[in-house]
Amino acid sequence: MRGVAVLVTVALAGVLALAGCGAGEGPAAPASATAVPTLPPVPGVEGEVVRSRTDEALGGQVQVRLTDTGDEPFTVTAVALRSPGFAAQPLTQQTAVYRPGLTIDLPVPFGAVDCAAPVAPVAAEVVLSRAGGPVETVLVPLAGDVLDRVHEQGCRVQQLLTLVDVAVEGPVGSGEEVTASLVLTRVAGSPDVDVEVRALGRSVLLAPTVDDGLPATLRAGRDELVLPLTVELVSCEPHVLAETKKPFVFPLTVRVDGEDTVLDLPLDDAQRDGLQALVDRVC
Repeated sequence: MRGVAVLVTVALAGVLALAGCGAGEGPAAPASATAVPTLPPVPGVEGEVVRSRTDEALGGQVQVRLTDTGDEPFTVTAVALRSPGFAAQPLTQQTAVYRPGLTIDLPVPFGAVDCAAPVAPVAAEVVLSRAGGPVETVLVPLAGDVLDRVHEQGCRVQQLLTLVDVAVEGPVGSGEEVTASLVLTRVAGSPDVDVEVRALGRSVLLAPTVDDGLPATLRAGRDELVLPLTVELVSCEPHVLAETKKPFVFPLTVRVDGEDTVLDLPLDDAQRDGLQALVDRVC
């Protein structure tokens, strides 16, 4: 197994290095390759990247969908996503038994986006054993454009954060709502352009509202925009409290030069604890 794994790692490094050749530096935009290297198919195994609503709620993961297209079963014991556009993650231990024609989705984390590199080629590094055979480490090409969308969104956020820092101060309060402030601070040396806060979304549990309404703009020539927030609970339904997967994730839409970027409102653990205390008080 060790020798096979080394060979796969070397092959992967070579293909991904070719994919990254000619990529520029910096997070301004995803790089594109004029000629994308292709990976050879793995006999009896086909793969695709998909993303479920649960993956979106949890963040940082997708599903590697593998199908047994051969005429014999195999067992997967570990899998990892491989793409030059994302930081490599270690193998995730799995136990999935495939038979001919069977498809199983395996949850796999993805790393931080690398905006200087293209997404393709995308593959899954898979540790498997076929019926009666030795353990193999193979590189399965993955279809689908899910990672392209994740990469594009991540690079938009990186680009925005070269213009402004986005922070939350608070929350404070002890009643049925809490207050906080959304603060945009212009990054020193960045282009002096208008930065417009277009929208702030709610979760199924909590709703943050900008007190003076939106949109609001950090105008060119100004260094800081402070927007007071009020956060209220919108549901105490038992099934909502039990089933919500991202109670403290609030999508923030920011526009620069006519282009919208969506990022999660940045909250640290203490701020999430403050919101949880609100839920506990009211519900």
